[in-house]
Amino acid sequence: MLSAAHDILEKQESRNSTAAASAPGTERQEGNNNPNGSSPYDCSPVSTGVKAACHTARHAARHVARHTARHSGKQPCSELCPTRLQSHWAVLLADILPTLLIKLVAPFVVHKVPYGLRVLFCAFMAASSFLLVSFSSAMWMSILGKAARLLPWSGLREGVVFASVSSGLGELSFLSLTVFFSRTVLEGWGSGTGGAGVAGSFLYSSLIQGGLTPRVTLLIMLVVPLAMVVSYFGMLVPEHPLPQWRRADADRWAVGWEERQSLTQGAEQEEPEETSGPAEDGPGGALSFSERLHVIRGLLRFVLPLGLVYFAEYFINQGLMEILFFHNFFLSHAEQYRWYQCLYQIGVFLSRSSLRWIKIRRIWALALLQVVNAVFLLLAARYQFLPSAWLVFAIILYEGLLGGAAYVNTFHFISKETDSRHREFAMAAASVGDSLGIALAGLAAFPTHGYFCSL
Repeated sequence: MLSAAHDILEKQESRNSTAAASAPGTERQEGNNNPNGSSPYDCSPVSTGVKAACHTARHAARHVARHTARHSGKQPCSELCPTRLQSHWAVLLADILPTLLIKLVAPFVVHKVPYGLRVLFCAFMAASSFLLVSFSSAMWMSILGKAARLLPWSGLREGVVFASVSSGLGELSFLSLTVFFSRTVLEGWGSGTGGAGVAGSFLYSSLIQGGLTPRVTLLIMLVVPLAMVVSYFGMLVPEHPLPQWRRADADRWAVGWEERQSLTQGAEQEEPEETSGPAEDGPGGALSFSERLHVIRGLLRFVLPLGLVYFAEYFINQGLMEILFFHNFFLSHAEQYRWYQCLYQIGVFLSRSSLRWIKIRRIWALALLQVVNAVFLLLAARYQFLPSAWLVFAIILYEGLLGGAAYVNTFHFISKETDSRHREFAMAAASVGDSLGIALAGLAAFPTHGYFCSL
């Protein structure tokens, strides 16, 4: 979604720039700090097809600084048109803030909304986001006319907001939903979310490179929210009764389950293997506000390292990845960036699919390793001491492995170590960790990227 928004946004900006350049009295600007007419970090934009290639659809890397080359020279970041920077910054905020706000607030109130209604709402918001973004350059331009040129993100921002709402609410809802199944369902959840980043982005990139416009591609992608609804209501078979349409039904079942559990508590002393059969614990009833705060305090040991992992991870993706360019390499800048994104997504997919074989309890260790990655690549970007892109390829793959492992192991151990009555809320509340890290990374990456481009 974010890739499509950027594609359409750059087309609008290109039209506006062309119109401005042809207007009488318009002078050509060619300020450069580099005598060769380009930044030493090659801050020219990577093509939109590359941005889409292997770029995660749910949590896609939020690349703010996609700068447009002017005429024959490349304009440094410090001299870019403020309107263009503001429009990209608006898209970034529209993508990050709704998800973050939902994950901060929803865990305290969303339990009142049955899961069936949540899934329908998420599907509706996702479909609306596809439609808003796909028709933004046509519908909004025709309605607003010349005034739309003052708002190059009209329709795009709203569409990205809708996608962000669907993503944030959907993630915390499906994580909460895992308590109604065997704990092994987290293995499938981790693998599915990792694969979605590869499959969704590759599909978008393939359709674009096949000659379709972003608008047509997004309309084709409307099959995704439809498939979500069909798979949820037609294929999902929960092991415990869940609040599909009425929350009270599951609450009554939870009370009865707790009574039955207390009567049979001493029947089995050992819990069966978590990788076979349904989980012994079922979901609990409603929690008080003080109980929820108590659960959150216990979750900090998971949420803080997860947030740190994602901060370092997305600082690399948003602030450093595009400027790690090697001139004397058989791949172009665009092709190198494409492989960075592909290898990152492949790493995430592999590590999120590894829970059945490898479980890592020390999430802090993964966080520290990811910070080392970010610091090393920051120094490499500044002093340019790496001899080849092959080393960056290996580091980016390793970055994805660390990020995916941190995500899936965090929620595995939350599910395993949280009391059954608190588990549904805990899974939803802990999902704020990755979004908070991504938001803070965006704030840090934007000026960092601009600093390098201004050198």
